[in-house]
Amino acid sequence: MAGAGAGPCRVFRALHHGRAPEDPLVLPGPWDAASARVLAEAGFPALATPSAGVAASLGHEDGRTPAGEMFAAVARIVRAVDVPVSADLEGGYGLPARELAARVLDTGVAGVNLEDGDADGLRDAGAHARWLAEFRAAVGGEVFLNARVDTYVRGAGDVAETVRRARLYAAAGADGVYPLKAPPDVLPVLRAEVDVPLNALAAPGGPAAELGRLGASRITYGPHLHRRATRALRDIAAALREDGTVPG
Repeated sequence: MAGAGAGPCRVFRALHHGRAPEDPLVLPGPWDAASARVLAEAGFPALATPSAGVAASLGHEDGRTPAGEMFAAVARIVRAVDVPVSADLEGGYGLPARELAARVLDTGVAGVNLEDGDADGLRDAGAHARWLAEFRAAVGGEVFLNARVDTYVRGAGDVAETVRRARLYAAAGADGVYPLKAPPDVLPVLRAEVDVPLNALAAPGGPAAELGRLGASRITYGPHLHRRATRALRDIAAALREDGTVPG
């Protein structure tokens, strides 16, 4: 299993580098142990949990999952597979950086997403960078820190501000940055301005290779896989309700 220790993180970090532009790291998002096993068995070298998908699997709205439940769910996913797992831990659940680091290390994850926005808007970039630096120091080299930049989510979609924040977070020790929902035509600008791997969110039907050519080093899918699986289950349930058979 890809348990605690620097080994999984070394593997995970290496997967981000030395890739051809048309071959970004594709990280599908499991929401529980069973989905994680399916994705690992399909041959993906690493996985990245979506907070929305995990929240739904636990009966919560996105952003409303209690910290303890999220950490427990992530730890189950890590234990279920033999590939590195990165976890979306939203904004860190209000925990001090060192406490968050200790709980992250306990899960055995190889990486985390930590975002700079919440329901109240964007956090102060300088304060957030200091918090990230403290977290990064506490986890050492055992966790790949992917700093999510929410400028395009919280109504401040500005390239200059996105670059400013991304650079601050990289300087604070972030191993990668994730400008969530940044338009594809902005990716080349960010790639040129920020010297760490760039994460892009793939839309349903959007080819990962194209995002890679635009500058993304890695591709994630947010809650899209969970939503697709839920739609499939609804179709099965409808057929079962109609005539009592499960579609083949």
